[in-house]
Amino acid sequence: MNPANRLTVLRIVLVPVFIASLLYYSPDKSYFYFISLTAFLLACLTDALDGYLARKLNQNTVLGSYLDPIADKLLLISGFLSLSFMGHLPPAMRIPAWLTILVIARDGLILIGSIMIFLITGRLKASPLFIGKITTVLQMGTLFLSLVSAPQPLRTGIFIMTGLMTLISGIYYTRMGGGMLHNDQTSQ
Repeated sequence: MNPANRLTVLRIVLVPVFIASLLYYSPDKSYFYFISLTAFLLACLTDALDGYLARKLNQNTVLGSYLDPIADKLLLISGFLSLSFMGHLPPAMRIPAWLTILVIARDGLILIGSIMIFLITGRLKASPLFIGKITTVLQMGTLFLSLVSAPQPLRTGIFIMTGLMTLISGIYYTRMGGGMLHNDQTSQ
């Protein structure tokens, strides 16, 4: 358990703090808003820092290669679900359901594809694409701008950009998975 993996575990621990504080937020309990925003920002910071430390200290591990995307997905999916469907949150914090559905559908497709590749080939090399990293940053930005109730035109713009990049990256990951299956079949 190296420093980068510890930061990833911290990110996983911050997710329930983030969600619970959103759940308990109300105008008369505004401190829960600050707790949720702080937990979210710390989680985003640990996402950037764990990858940097793993590369800088040359401590990339198999555990980290699995924990990091799990931590990202926990933070992002729970954040999108919360900001779309927690009806007590102010309208300026809400994310449209279509975007949340798109984010979850993409991640579900990637997960199902990964399981299928593993079942068919007996192996799976999980390597994130650059477009996937851009999509993750945009999704985190979407959550942040919604949490701080950014002006509607700015939020609408990032909703559209995030939706497009989520869709495009989903297509790239699907093509990559198809290529892995094709290469496995031609090597047999």
